[in-house]
Amino acid sequence: MADTGHVNPSSSPIGPEGEDALAALRADPGGAVLGFDFDGTLAPIVADPAAARAHPRAAAVLAALASRVRAVVVVTGRPAKVAVEYGGFEGVDGLVVLGQYGAERWESGALTSPEPPPGVAEARAKLPRVLAAAGAPPETFVEDKGRALAVHTRRCAEPQVALDRLRSLMDALAERHGLVVEPGRFVLELRPPGMDKGVALRAFVAETGRPSMLLFAGDDLGDLAAFDAVDELRADGVPGLKLCSGSAEVTELAARADLVVDGPDGVVAFLESLLPASS
Repeated sequence: MADTGHVNPSSSPIGPEGEDALAALRADPGGAVLGFDFDGTLAPIVADPAAARAHPRAAAVLAALASRVRAVVVVTGRPAKVAVEYGGFEGVDGLVVLGQYGAERWESGALTSPEPPPGVAEARAKLPRVLAAAGAPPETFVEDKGRALAVHTRRCAEPQVALDRLRSLMDALAERHGLVVEPGRFVLELRPPGMDKGVALRAFVAETGRPSMLLFAGDDLGDLAAFDAVDELRADGVPGLKLCSGSAEVTELAARADLVVDGPDGVVAFLESLLPASS
């Protein structure tokens, strides 16, 4: 690993626990586990989720890191197959993608994906009536993820107002069908309970064995659970680094992070700084 004392100049100062984690990474890269969110972290946020694509250098830097560390994992709310396609990850050896908050797994070209619970189909059928009852603007759109339904207001003239108007009815719909609401950057997602990025990350770390250090990079509210997992492992003696892909839309992660960088550009630049100069 390269000397990581100098990071992307657009980043915030790194905290002492983050410095300890980087020292552990330098000392034992082969024992490190590196985890990443997809949208907003490896891929820029765009108005149409179907148009999202990973940063053009993301796949290459993840491939280079995967050859040096114990494991590289992407933990995303998207279906795993979609994240692999949009990320250009098909040929990245050693990369694991946990989709739908860990319910799905893609590894070495093989996808494991269980059937969604019946509540998702029931909510799908009722969602158009709920949106109409809430007076959702016509620019509101639904992203059907199979195991989850994401209602986006980013295209609306007043996206936060539209989101707030939907929240109580979405909560009620979720409760009736045994689902939960995951808020995000101008999005409310209906999904099955019991899985989040923290649960997925803890399970992955337990599977791969106690790491020499753990990094997780995210940008949105759903990534707070993964930050919680990093904190829990820190309390157990595992050095951890919480990396925030910063934005003006969500500030909660920045308050919890050891290092804040400027969006996916900053994330990729930071990861590239971890590699030897010849990579």
